[in-house]
Amino acid sequence: MSASTKPVARRVLLKLSGEALMGGLKYGIDPDVISRIAGEVAQVASRGVEVAIVIGGGNIFRGAGLARAGMDRVTGDHMGMLATVINSLALQDALERHEVFARVMSALAINDVCEDYIRRRAVRPLEKGRVVVLAAGTGNPFFTTDTAASLRAIEIGADLMLKATKVNGVFTKDPKLHDDAEQLPEVTFDRVLADRLNVMDATAIVMCRDNEVPLRVFDMTEADALTRVIDGEPLGTLVKA
Repeated sequence: MSASTKPVARRVLLKLSGEALMGGLKYGIDPDVISRIAGEVAQVASRGVEVAIVIGGGNIFRGAGLARAGMDRVTGDHMGMLATVINSLALQDALERHEVFARVMSALAINDVCEDYIRRRAVRPLEKGRVVVLAAGTGNPFFTTDTAASLRAIEIGADLMLKATKVNGVFTKDPKLHDDAEQLPEVTFDRVLADRLNVMDATAIVMCRDNEVPLRVFDMTEADALTRVIDGEPLGTLVKA
């Protein structure tokens, strides 16, 4: 990231999938991957960008998948929320190894390992240049971590929401299944909903649209992807009203 380049946003909400932490593993957290992600977040934070992060738990447990296997959905979702706390604590540790002060705040009360999420208490450390990792989704079953990310982005007043995936943006079709899938540099929230493009669940999209929070979807596996996005490179897809 060039020190002379002005960041495109003052405050961002970064949504990471749990699967993004696996790297080449089939389960769990790849130490090299989480260290690389923490390094990029540290670089962005050093530029004065305020960074909040929401992480999924799919690398450990996914409530909807457990429900399809016969488990009670509420129980499965609570297990998924606890998985996001594990990931958040791992990211906090990785950030601190990069000399970035980070706080984990959970929508579920787990006071022995992290703080409770309170909006005002989340905003204050952001203003001080600290990274805030927001765990346990919304604290409610039946809501995805994508929806939680949209909700938190709105609550903390983020200028931009970033969804880090393994795919470089939004496509007209699933690029893994269709060779003729077209990558869209820019798309509206309404088209995402109308065409059922695979970005985030509909609730998350509607919340971003109605509260005018732009969303950039990009491939986090690319080298320095996060820092390049903050520098204004048009990686992936911009979704806006």
